Amino acid sequence: MAESVHLAVGDGIARVTLARPEVRNAFNAEVIEQLHAAFTRITAADDIRVVVLAGEGKVFCGGADVNWMRASLDLTFDANVGEAERMSDMFRAIDNCPKPVVGRIHGAALGGGAGLAAVCDVAIAAGDAIFGFTEVKLGIIPAVISPFAIAKIGASHARALFLTGERFDASHARDIGLVHEVVPAGALDNAVDRRIAELRTAGPAALGAAKLLIRRVLDHSYDDTRTITTQAIARQRVSVEAQEGLRAFLERRPAKFSE
Repeated sequence: MAESVHLAVGDGIARVTLARPEVRNAFNAEVIEQLHAAFTRITAADDIRVVVLAGEGKVFCGGADVNWMRASLDLTFDANVGEAERMSDMFRAIDNCPKPVVGRIHGAALGGGAGLAAVCDVAIAAGDAIFGFTEVKLGIIPAVISPFAIAKIGASHARALFLTGERFDASHARDIGLVHEVVPAGALDNAVDRRIAELRTAGPAALGAAKLLIRRVLDHSYDDTRTITTQAIARQRVSVEAQEGLRAFLERRPAKFSE
């Protein structure tokens, strides 16, 4: 199988890069499988603090591969369900990764590419990047990415953008919460590096616990969140990491978190 996704790990940083620039880093079965495998490995790794998700070439991710879509014309309903389930599992592997995921978005993030932006914890876009939930233009719908996109941009913006399929610029992506920062294209790597440095000042376990807390609060009723949140903070406060962090703060010194 061709390597459609590159994974490089060094100095606590995992860099996951879509590596099909000749087709705008478009999704196909291999990309889905390899992204899932990469994030499964990252989730289990003790030596990774931050993940950077990026794309080679001129585009972050242009959506679905044309040949992959052509092949889907001959799939049965059940085969389509199976393919969609694999894609859903891939997005969930990224979304559930306990390490913070920083998206480096340039060129375009369309269809499933916009879905990738939605599962990044911190999404940074070049000012000239273009976004779009363009599926309806092809007579299909952004179904698999919808839980992640709606959680990010809300139902109101989803109604407008899912239904029109229109493309929009990075400034609008920031305005609706799909991305968090927009910088000139030449400043994209520096912006990513600044976020990495900021994330590395935090406790590794605390980052994972904070991500899990967000998910659990969103998935439960208001009454349930009292128990969830009080137990979460109590559990974290008695951890070695929190003890070090609080003592360092009180002693006015940098915390010595494990790498």
